[in-house]
Amino acid sequence: MADHCGEDKGRGATPRLWRFVPLALVLLGIGAVFATGAHRYLRLDALLDHRERLQGFVAAHSSEALLLYMAVYVAAVTLSIPGGAVLTILGGFLFGWLIGAAAAAISATLGAIGVFLIARTSIGDALLRRAGTRVQKLAAGFREDAFSYLLFLRFLPVVPFWVTNLASALFGVPFKTFVIATQIGLIPATIAFAVAGSGLDSAIAAQQQARAACLTAGGADCGLHLGVRHLLTPQIVAAFAVLGLMALAPVIVKRLRREPGGLDGKRPAA
Repeated sequence: MADHCGEDKGRGATPRLWRFVPLALVLLGIGAVFATGAHRYLRLDALLDHRERLQGFVAAHSSEALLLYMAVYVAAVTLSIPGGAVLTILGGFLFGWLIGAAAAAISATLGAIGVFLIARTSIGDALLRRAGTRVQKLAAGFREDAFSYLLFLRFLPVVPFWVTNLASALFGVPFKTFVIATQIGLIPATIAFAVAGSGLDSAIAAQQQARAACLTAGGADCGLHLGVRHLLTPQIVAAFAVLGLMALAPVIVKRLRREPGGLDGKRPAA
């Protein structure tokens, strides 16, 4: 009898251990990327250094290049490696803003889904059950208006992309809500960065002219100053902020209606 109980426990423990395999693979992948220095290629200066070679490869192998680009993008997001903005700029630069934006949005969503599912199946449910009352209340509040909160965090990324993916998994956000809000929320930013990438040659030319003028004037600091922030106009940033506030509007209205004497004019009985 005792032997049978021990066997049953052993069988039950094995599936529980298997759920940690994807998480272990992700951690190994992150370690390998940073150990080899591969993450350094997800910077704008690396893109600029290799842009002619990349353009040549796309010209010779357009379909393969697009699939490879999407695979790298999905892997980068799944491993939670910073560089999504640069990859989106690269997509616009290599494939044009429309194809680049579509490929970036799909890839980022697939990568986010990977993080979400791995975190949820490995540690999400167990961690939330062991969390304190305050964390559970926070998770419940996030789930109640998950779609609005996710749209806000995607439109206006005030926290890193990977943190939002993990938080959604740990807080028990429904899978369908996560996928739809992520896909919709990524559209404005991916279009903006892809459009910026499609005009990268013009931006480089402008920077080179500015550098030449600086050298002619005898300036001391005449290097090329081209970063992600130089490709986004204040109008685009303001548009992201407006979209973020619009996403939170339903949550704000709901909170106001719950307050005594709120939008519906009802007050609690004396």
